Amino acid sequence: MDASIAGILMLDGATNGAVYALLALALVLVFAVTRVIFIPQGEFVAYGALSLAVLQYGKVPGTLWLMAALAVAAALLDAFDALRRGLPAATLLRNAVKTLLAPAIVVAVTVWAAPQKFPLLVQSALAVAIVTLLGPLIYRLAYQRLADATVLVLLIVSVGVHFALTGLGLVFFGAEGFRNPSFWDQRFTLGPLALSGQTVIIFAVAIALILGLFLFFERTLRGKALRATAVNRLGARLMGISTSGAGKLSFGLAAFMGALSGLLIGPTTTIFYDSGFLIGLKGFVAAIFGGLASYPAAALGALLVGVLESFSSFYASAFKEVIVFTLIIPVLLWRSFQHGHDDEEE
Repeated sequence: MDASIAGILMLDGATNGAVYALLALALVLVFAVTRVIFIPQGEFVAYGALSLAVLQYGKVPGTLWLMAALAVAAALLDAFDALRRGLPAATLLRNAVKTLLAPAIVVAVTVWAAPQKFPLLVQSALAVAIVTLLGPLIYRLAYQRLADATVLVLLIVSVGVHFALTGLGLVFFGAEGFRNPSFWDQRFTLGPLALSGQTVIIFAVAIALILGLFLFFERTLRGKALRATAVNRLGARLMGISTSGAGKLSFGLAAFMGALSGLLIGPTTTIFYDSGFLIGLKGFVAAIFGGLASYPAAALGALLVGVLESFSSFYASAFKEVIVFTLIIPVLLWRSFQHGHDDEEE
């Protein structure tokens, strides 16, 4: 291996690592706020890329009807809870409008816009909107009533949600794979490195989103509410912060980041209905580097995972997944020796 090949592999690894960093940050955010190890994070990636692929054909993606069905189910569940508590009809109506308004708008716009075959950016915005709305709805239906359950129970629920979303992905998109068009076809040459426009977009979006998350947590009231919920759920509740609202917001942000990641990698690789699991698992490996608590460590871990994957594919392509996932073992051992059994005792 010479320096030019090493540079190409480093660039490829950093590109993949930027996407893994977004997934790792989403996983850390969800776990910090809700204590949910969100295994289905990768399904948001696949849903985002495949929804855009279906829109490219001028058709309405099945994820839209899934989102609409979940919204109706969440509205009915809210109404049932309100009736059980004896709340007035005005409150029921207000809750229904709050739950159904955004999904209804997205359904109407998508059904109208899909046959029109609008430009790629418009279709991308629709795909991101559909998948982003799935996040809070999944939290409402699958996790909200179990918010105080143990981490193990929440993990089991995540496994069930993962299998459900994977099976629905097969129903919606079939077994064939899709590759989306690039957002920017320009190519740049830097010595031996050939940098595509899509790679530039991946780096730019990843950096912008990470900076946006930092400003969101530091400068906005909702961001500070999420931080407070992550530090102490009971204390946040006593201060008037809605922990259920924080959970929905964290899942919404995770779904947005997953859908955006799907759009970014869609032009670089063929995405199948079950591709999200492996992609999300690599984000999970990166999140483990931060102990599911540190955002900078998770981002650095994602870059390490991307570079390791790239070099592994060069030296031993048949074992690259094994090499990447084996990386998690020494990290877990190190954290186990470092922290002992404090969590179990608590």
